[in-house]
Amino acid sequence: MICFDNHLHLRRDGRFLEAIKEFQVVGGTHFVLCQYPMPNIVLKEKSYQSCYQETLKMAEEIRTSLKIGVFVVVGPYPVDLLTLQETLGRDSALSIMRKGMEEAARLCKDHHCIAIGEIGRPHFPVDPQILKDSNDLLMYGMAQAKDADVPVVLHTESTSPTQCRELVEMGRKAGLPPDRIVKHFAPPLITPEENFGLMPSVLSTRRNITEALRKGTRFLMETDYIDDMNRPGAVLATRSVPKLTKNLLQENLLSEKQAYTIHVENPRSTYHIDLEN
Repeated sequence: MICFDNHLHLRRDGRFLEAIKEFQVVGGTHFVLCQYPMPNIVLKEKSYQSCYQETLKMAEEIRTSLKIGVFVVVGPYPVDLLTLQETLGRDSALSIMRKGMEEAARLCKDHHCIAIGEIGRPHFPVDPQILKDSNDLLMYGMAQAKDADVPVVLHTESTSPTQCRELVEMGRKAGLPPDRIVKHFAPPLITPEENFGLMPSVLSTRRNITEALRKGTRFLMETDYIDDMNRPGAVLATRSVPKLTKNLLQENLLSEKQAYTIHVENPRSTYHIDLEN
């Protein structure tokens, strides 16, 4: 059975390969490796290129050593704007972030990555100018994704139906369809009335997924594992998605057909990837 974790991070100074072995041993078969924030490197080099190449290199090492499906997503982490602006000033910070969107789009066009992300805005309150600049950068990233024919993976404040509608409207202005907008760290907002057509990537606690299943199967499952040795297992451990999927199947709370939709059909329709070959 194919089992897909839509969003996790890895670090060389974290558990790295051991974390993916843990995912694999409980039935995980494919995952999205989302670039870990590396603001110090960006600050030093005034570019995201090294960060992106390091993430791609890690993915290739995993594929080679563990024979597992790895898909890569890269983009300028929204909170980087604050760090860059504090040291380099607003104009330079915005320029570096926009260039980071362009570099990510280029990697997508060359088929090294499957989406631009995680991009968006800080998940905590910021002053109005930072919020406006973050939204402008998000629109720029959406336009880059439209040009590269890939989705965006969004990092924002806590998700609500009102926010989903706002994000979908932003996408429309940039020419990006709702189904090419992936809301990372989403609660179980599964129906069109709740998410307005974007793709929710639901944090895979038992409570979230059982509630999601009561509404439908149009969602992705993620752990948002951060691979920080000071926070072991945060946000969720890599074993969480395959373990929960198996448990729900055994308890007849999830059918084989539903599992196939969530783990194969939804990633395929969202990212235009094939997990079966």
